[in-house]
Amino acid sequence: MASSYNFKKITVVPTATELKDVVLSKTQRKTPTVVHKAYSIGRIRAFYSRKIKFLQQTLHDKLTQIITEFPKMEDVHPFYSDLMNILYDKDHYKIALGQMNTARHLVDGIAREYVRLMKYSDSLYRCKMLKRAALGRMVKLLRRQKSSFEYLEQVRQHLSRLPSIDPNTRTLILCGFPNVGKSSFINKVTRADVEVQPYAFTTKSLYVGHLDYKYLRWQVIDTPGILDHPLEQRNTIEMQAVTALAHLKAAVLFIMDVSEQCNQTIEEQISLFEAIRPLFTNKPVFVGLNKVDIMRRSDLPPEKNELLSKLESENIPVIEMSTVSQEGVIGLRDQACDALLAQRVETKLHSKKVAEDGVLNRVFVAYPQPRDEKVRAPFIPSAVVTKKNRMVIEVDDSMRDEKTRKLERDLEKELGDDYILDLKKHFLLKNPEEKYDVVPEIWEGHNIADFVDSEVMEKFRSLKEEEHRREEAGVYDSDEDSDDEEAKELLANAKLIEEKEKEFKMKHELIRGVGKPRQSRLIGRKRERTMDNMEKEFGALGVDVSQNDMKHFEEAQLKQPSTKKMRIGREPSVSAIGKPAPRDIQGVPDLETFDKAAKVGKKAQRPKNQDARKGEGDRHISVKRPKHLFCGKRGIGKADRR
Repeated sequence: MASSYNFKKITVVPTATELKDVVLSKTQRKTPTVVHKAYSIGRIRAFYSRKIKFLQQTLHDKLTQIITEFPKMEDVHPFYSDLMNILYDKDHYKIALGQMNTARHLVDGIAREYVRLMKYSDSLYRCKMLKRAALGRMVKLLRRQKSSFEYLEQVRQHLSRLPSIDPNTRTLILCGFPNVGKSSFINKVTRADVEVQPYAFTTKSLYVGHLDYKYLRWQVIDTPGILDHPLEQRNTIEMQAVTALAHLKAAVLFIMDVSEQCNQTIEEQISLFEAIRPLFTNKPVFVGLNKVDIMRRSDLPPEKNELLSKLESENIPVIEMSTVSQEGVIGLRDQACDALLAQRVETKLHSKKVAEDGVLNRVFVAYPQPRDEKVRAPFIPSAVVTKKNRMVIEVDDSMRDEKTRKLERDLEKELGDDYILDLKKHFLLKNPEEKYDVVPEIWEGHNIADFVDSEVMEKFRSLKEEEHRREEAGVYDSDEDSDDEEAKELLANAKLIEEKEKEFKMKHELIRGVGKPRQSRLIGRKRERTMDNMEKEFGALGVDVSQNDMKHFEEAQLKQPSTKKMRIGREPSVSAIGKPAPRDIQGVPDLETFDKAAKVGKKAQRPKNQDARKGEGDRHISVKRPKHLFCGKRGIGKADRR
């Protein structure tokens, strides 16, 4: 848990009555409320068990939130722990949180017990009574903890008003008798606005101000005045100051009134300083002599001046200052900040904390000490020296040793663009001429030479010659002659069919390429049904159809009265010139279909929704008053809820 606890984020603690109303209302709203007569007993048990479990879970969550959000004395910084002990009494605070924890466990136990009993209930009435008893017992537990809820809410309100003090940051603490000028000092050096009055105990709690020094953020704490009497006799206001002094790593500024207008003499103020001095252990301490605009230190009697000199002899700086004329205020602030910075840096250097680059602070480097004056030079074997010399590249190639070889980097510089990296030239092989072989001798553990046949091409050539001789001798002709006449005829017919298909495909491609307008099969056939075509077809079938035989048919056709209606547009027939019919008539079989198509076309060209009919895209609320919200109370015997 963070040492600087944010008390302002603690959720408001409700009273026992408020919490009871909240959880019961939530249980009623969030769980089903109607049991129908058709329900089986198992479903009724589950119905009421769900209500018990829901209330238990709601109470459990609420109490857990209260317990976890309040700070534990053991987890917060000792400064906050002691401050809370002074303000609220540590034992009382722990008892209140403990009662919350006990209530949470009891609620869980009650819920488990009644859910177990619910399994043995055999009627709706018994299930309902068990649920009622469980909810009543859990709510009664809350009423018994009424005082704890009220106490914790008061603690929360007071904690939220405490200043946000970071115990680990750079801090200056102001202390001293009441009315010596501590609040005036914090108002001068920070942006705080602490009340200043000419009477004692104006500051009743800790006040925090912030300032910037050397690009760092500092906090200045104004403590209530401390009276010079035993620790057990000090009140709550004074104990806050003692707590701040004891637990914060800070520089202490003990403010004294040199003019004695605070109704305390110099001797009494120094006596107080000596009384609380054990709290200043390992802290930089400074004494500020305030109100020098009224009386200077040089104007003090010798015996009082001697007491201040005694403090200086103990390495405690005594600095004159005045919060009215602001003389010495900034100097005292700067000295205190520098001393605290130096102490914090020294502490970090000697701490055992892990540094950013490892355990640097814990590493001790030992420097060897010579045991005598004898020189013991390092011994390097001659073979190592020789090998090292071989690696040295001489400037002149004529001075190069035979065994000394150039590095690839030097070759690249010499050759420039002509340089080619050759990784095989330094291979150490039994036969140096095998360095550049394409196929290695060993591949994946096998000797490739074992799998290579040097006479394979000769064998392949002999096989081809043998095959050629077999074909000339007619070894393979017997299979072809074995086919009978029927098979040959089938093959010939298949070839004719294939050629015919190719011919049809070519004709179809030619017809498509002409680009004539297409027409329906019905109209096309009507145009083909002419007298000439019929005579040709019947003649091909062997029927003699001459003009004399067809004479009576033509006469009957002329005598028949015309039943044709008035035509629209051109006649759907091919004209003598051969021009195609209009497109709106080409695909229409008769005039009725033509009329229908025209009507559909006109209708399609009209603007959409010309009749202003309501469609599914219309955003229109037809019912202005939904029945279930405005119908009022149900009458007697009515079951229509919606």
